[in-house]
Amino acid sequence: MKTEATHWADITALKIIREKGDKPLYVCAAGITPSGTVHIGNFRELISVDLVVRALRDMGKKVRFFFSWDDYDVFRKIPANMPQKAMLEKHLRKPITVVPDPYGSHESYARHNEYEIEKLLPQVGIEPEYIYQAQRYAKACYAELMRQALAQRDAIKAILNEHRASELSADWWPISIFCTSCQKDTTKILNWNREYEVSYSCSSCGNNETLDLKKAQTVKLFWRIDFPMRWSYEKVDFEPGGKEHHSAGGSFDTASSIVKQVYDYEPPISFKYDFLRIKGKGGKISSSSGDVIGLDDVLAIYQPEIIRYMFAGTRPNTEFAISFDLDVLKIYEDYDRCERIYFGSEDVSEKRKQKEKRIYELSQVKKVPAALPVQITFRHLCNLLQIYEGQIDATLKALKIEADERLQTRARCAWNWITTYAPSEFRFHLRKADDALVSITAHERGVVTALYRELDNNFSSHNERSLAEAIYALAHEHGMEHKELFKILYRILINKEMGPRLAGFILTIGKDKIMPLLKPYVS
Repeated sequence: MKTEATHWADITALKIIREKGDKPLYVCAAGITPSGTVHIGNFRELISVDLVVRALRDMGKKVRFFFSWDDYDVFRKIPANMPQKAMLEKHLRKPITVVPDPYGSHESYARHNEYEIEKLLPQVGIEPEYIYQAQRYAKACYAELMRQALAQRDAIKAILNEHRASELSADWWPISIFCTSCQKDTTKILNWNREYEVSYSCSSCGNNETLDLKKAQTVKLFWRIDFPMRWSYEKVDFEPGGKEHHSAGGSFDTASSIVKQVYDYEPPISFKYDFLRIKGKGGKISSSSGDVIGLDDVLAIYQPEIIRYMFAGTRPNTEFAISFDLDVLKIYEDYDRCERIYFGSEDVSEKRKQKEKRIYELSQVKKVPAALPVQITFRHLCNLLQIYEGQIDATLKALKIEADERLQTRARCAWNWITTYAPSEFRFHLRKADDALVSITAHERGVVTALYRELDNNFSSHNERSLAEAIYALAHEHGMEHKELFKILYRILINKEMGPRLAGFILTIGKDKIMPLLKPYVS
């Protein structure tokens, strides 16, 4: 087992072992309410837990990774991106598990949102054990723990009041009831018999009823009590929390006091993770706003390993942005460098090497590759794909290498980025030989003719540097500024005055494609 560590996931794993003791099984947990589209900000909790789980397992420990869907929460607000708002409005104040799916594809609104992320998580190497809290409550799994909370009502109130601007009312109870008649939470607790019977009235439909906690399916603890109750029930050793939850007097503080005083269980090890932002968007990501970026949006642009790399390489308490602009190119370059460092094909200091190697290990969806994978830069792929008009098979064939699944995924991501997010100056369409010719002078034709002959005679012997030198020399020989020659060639090739670095671009286009484009201008 590792006794020293520098990566935050390993440091956290060692802390769990040290403070919770050497146990035969550790429990790590995460939880999300599927009240709207599960966004990439929610994903930070999941990936943070997964990385710690991996660290524990790398130390030879057995771990269960529980992911709780808090799907027995109330449907309070309709997110802006949801269809059928009029239908959804009729179900406000009900549990989200009984709200119909506005897309008509799943048994409930909650299940639709759950499924949309569950189907994607294996792609990024995350496969937790799912717990659906609505099912747990429906089976009365928490009946005894709810009775304990009722019995400790005054103690819980005192804990919560310590961190409130105004104290809870005298008739406050730690439980909430969804009316069995109208299904809404517009209920008021009337009485508790000190055992398992609770009476309530509903202000929406007038229903009055007494329920048995051991049989009732419509009673739940308020979230600030439900949260620590489940720590005790599931024997959780580790669960992180967002910046707001870890603020002074936030839910983690109150939950820690409640779980100790009410349920006689020590709170789990935790850490605070910060907000995620989307490059170019302000403010915190919110499901209720509907204006969200989901894991599917990120997977469309980034390989799964690179998504993991971004999170593994950033401390959880550091705010960072998911970029969809030109930063995408740099992120791919950084990952490729990390990969080369891992396999020893790029030299760095020993300290940097150990850091990068651990990040690379944690970035892999499954096992670390046996050897350095074929690396084709994201930038080069973007240029090739535009030359081949987005035809991935033709693009990969032009590379003359055996394209594995990772490279195919990278090519799909590259084309998605080009067509969706790449700035206009990065995009181009290679002209065809039968397109209308651009207008150039006789003198300019002379330079193009000289380049045509150079390429016809020496294309295969050039690399990017030697071809660049040849282009500069031709411009000089013909009394032309090299920038002017670049503009002429870009206009001929892509009908723009700027483009990818010219020499490399010509070599990427290839002789078979470049010569027919230049030939009409040969004098």
